[in-house]
Amino acid sequence: MPSPATRALTEPPSMERNNLGKNFMCRLQGMFSHPTLPESRLTLEDTQQWSKSLEELLQSKYGLASFRTFLKSEFSDENMEFWLTCEDYKKTKSSFRMMLRAKRIYEQFIKAESPKEINIDYQTREQIRRNVKDPTVSCFDEAQKIVYGLMERDSYPRFLRSDMYRTLLESLAADAAIRG
Repeated sequence: MPSPATRALTEPPSMERNNLGKNFMCRLQGMFSHPTLPESRLTLEDTQQWSKSLEELLQSKYGLASFRTFLKSEFSDENMEFWLTCEDYKKTKSSFRMMLRAKRIYEQFIKAESPKEINIDYQTREQIRRNVKDPTVSCFDEAQKIVYGLMERDSYPRFLRSDMYRTLLESLAADAAIRG
């Protein structure tokens, strides 16, 4: 039996990509699937829906996980992380907790030279700096719109063209053909 290195040299690239797709698909399904619930499995149809819009992609637990994995592989996941953090922030009920979370979001994503600084204009950054002093549910809305737009115009199309997404589609199509 040839070693994995020898197989990698002798297997056609499409077979190697298909194996990557199957491995990624298995990891995704392992994250969310319940063995007793067949509807929790990732399907070709669901995966094809992701190409309709960024919104469709983000509404799918598998789509969101796939997109985040893709962004992490490119070292560009700060926008997605910020967007998700803001979505979670909006659910905050206590004004004290809101104040703490708003300051943490500002320090982590908004402040110049912050660890996960997002790409927003100076005016928006300043507006948020002022808003964080007396935070509301909507104090990050403008930055969140900007970041969503950046993801929609840049990261999302790259994801749809990526080997990760394409091999996932190919792998699911092959599985669907086998199941008949």
